[in-house]
Amino acid sequence: MGRGFPNRFSTQYRCYSVSMLAGPNDRSDVEKGGKIIMPPSALDQLSRLNITYPMLFKLTNKNSDRMTHCGVLEFVADEGICYLPHWMMQNLLLEEGGLVQVESVNLMVATYSKFQPQSPDFLDITNPKAVLENALRNFACLTTGDVIAINYNEKIYELRVMETKPDKAVSIIECDMNVDFDAPLGYKEPERRAQNHDEPTAFTGSGNRLDGKTKGIEPSPAPLTPSDFKRGIPNYDFKVGRITFIRNSRPQPRKNFEDDDALNRFIAFSGQGQSLRKKGRKP
Repeated sequence: MGRGFPNRFSTQYRCYSVSMLAGPNDRSDVEKGGKIIMPPSALDQLSRLNITYPMLFKLTNKNSDRMTHCGVLEFVADEGICYLPHWMMQNLLLEEGGLVQVESVNLMVATYSKFQPQSPDFLDITNPKAVLENALRNFACLTTGDVIAINYNEKIYELRVMETKPDKAVSIIECDMNVDFDAPLGYKEPERRAQNHDEPTAFTGSGNRLDGKTKGIEPSPAPLTPSDFKRGIPNYDFKVGRITFIRNSRPQPRKNFEDDDALNRFIAFSGQGQSLRKKGRKP
């Protein structure tokens, strides 16, 4: 009968931050995500187990009863050691060289997550959802209650995972996840100033003309009294179906009868003609 292997990976390692990783290459990329570096013996042991991919792990600090979840980036650490991002060590309350329990787990695919920025400075980002989506590509899973750190424009922003669905720990690899934000920690909405009617209003003075004349604005007329209204004369000749247009015609000039008599007596070409050449009588 062949020797059986357990289907679950569970090992204890001493953990260190990525800055303690020896090597010529800069591994600051590990600090930007949620994956750890494990020793080669872990890969050899995991390959003998019937585990599902991608490989996801549960990290537990038994001294403080704190736990989180992560993925694995590489298997290049020294034996008995694993390297964690600094924000993950803070969540687990681990110090350099502390013991951490690493167990393989299967997590459900995420459908929803809600984050709370830990500083109002996060509101200065123009498109926070796009920035968070790009940063989460370096993560394998999320755990409710964790405070993750993302790097944007050479600045570290911390966000607390307030809620995840369908479980408190979910996988975010190749998933369609809805993201929501809570109000940042310490954020206060700007107070709206109440309108004070006693405040001075701009441009309330009277204007003056350069030529010294008064403005062409007449004061408002005094209200009319009932005695100011005059009744018109009704049209007693009005007939139903007939419209009469009354126009204001100019008064006709008075006729001068003397001019009329002169015009009547005038007859055109009534004078006698004269000839320049006198006609002589014939003998």
